[in-house]
Amino acid sequence: MSGSWRLGDLAGPKSPTHTGLNGADPRSHLIARAAAALQSSQAADSEARLIWVPGRIEVAGKHTDYAGGRSLVAPTNQGIVMVAVPRVDRRILVVDVAEGWSFEFPLQAQPVTVHEGWHNYFATAACRLAKNFPDLSLGASISFASNLPIAAGLSSSSALIVGTFLALASVNCLTERPDYRSAIPDLETLAGYLGAMENGYSFGVLEGTRGVGTFGGSEDHTAILCGQPGKVVQYSYSPVRFERSIPLPRDLVFTIATSGIQAEKTGSAKADYNRLSLQSLEVARLWRQGTGSDLSDMGSILAADRDAVRRFPELLEHAGSVAFPSGQLRQRFEHFEQENQVIVPNAGTALAEGDIEQFGEWIDRSMHLAESLLGNQVPETSFLAAKARQLGAVAASAFGAGFGGAVWALVTRDEAEKFKLHFKESYLEAFPQHRESATFFLTDAGPPAMEIAPEP
Repeated sequence: MSGSWRLGDLAGPKSPTHTGLNGADPRSHLIARAAAALQSSQAADSEARLIWVPGRIEVAGKHTDYAGGRSLVAPTNQGIVMVAVPRVDRRILVVDVAEGWSFEFPLQAQPVTVHEGWHNYFATAACRLAKNFPDLSLGASISFASNLPIAAGLSSSSALIVGTFLALASVNCLTERPDYRSAIPDLETLAGYLGAMENGYSFGVLEGTRGVGTFGGSEDHTAILCGQPGKVVQYSYSPVRFERSIPLPRDLVFTIATSGIQAEKTGSAKADYNRLSLQSLEVARLWRQGTGSDLSDMGSILAADRDAVRRFPELLEHAGSVAFPSGQLRQRFEHFEQENQVIVPNAGTALAEGDIEQFGEWIDRSMHLAESLLGNQVPETSFLAAKARQLGAVAASAFGAGFGGAVWALVTRDEAEKFKLHFKESYLEAFPQHRESATFFLTDAGPPAMEIAPEP
């Protein structure tokens, strides 16, 4: 198979390396560990595919993607390595190197019953592929190792969806097929498809099925697949459209602080996340009901009708229900309009023009609206964003689904290690209960997801 490695080489000294932040190699040990996890069941000369999937930073654009909005995003240097060995029995074996668990299921279109959690992402991706491309002939044994904090707001869940797709597509040479190329001609379209894979929606001619239980969009998949090293990229969604890329100043680096409150999309956290998504759908439905429009989301409504900002409050004034109180709907619309129409474009322009002070002020505005209108922050993430600015970060914000998760802070590279230390000390002094679960690390805007092939 073209692009394949010998499994034994991946587990040994010939493992590929990657130079990351400060000359470190954040991937080589992950590759070796993932490959070694398969050696007990696979021969050393087995053909293997190597997949890299980063996490993502949402610089601005909170809860905008599923409503047809836009965001500023970047991949991290941290991520997930997957090693996939093809198998002819159309079964999928998944091995988690860190936790030591494994599970196996058939490559089939019918949903597979698995435990809620990380198992669900692998099974959802595999079953959706089998449904949309039913003549896939090869399953795979897939092991994965990660240095990405799990359930921390860095989109580890979407990274698993992306990685599973890339692994199964690779062993089956899916992207070379005419039916695939017709349905998914480019990376932006693929990002939209993988977002639909996660939420269960149909995507063009590719019929939907059971997703993972969340009603999200395709921002995470877009950042992971389409990000550019050293740059923040601006995309709009539904469909995914590239708008611009903005180089990060070389003297700045991201400090990531994970709060220690897991942002798992399960249980009450999933309900909170879905509530915001459902509110956006209700706002769009009320617009269609009141105007006769056929537009499906808030982003397309605002793009099509210059008078929508004035008309929406009037329309929502006497609307609402027990499930969707009118006050909450007005807040949801106001947040989306400000974040999508004002903050994202202005923050992006300030960054592009090198006006870092103005960029920081726009990000402060985004954080304030997340607290006052969106309501997806917890005391820990609010503290981290405010403390980062007090300690000298040029900009800082919570990101991701919220209700826990992480905060990014943009700081000068020369002071980054000192900043990270003080940042961590301040947080743990205020919230000592998260001493064992909170993490702090530095990252550039890293490379996107990819299959890593051997050099010719």
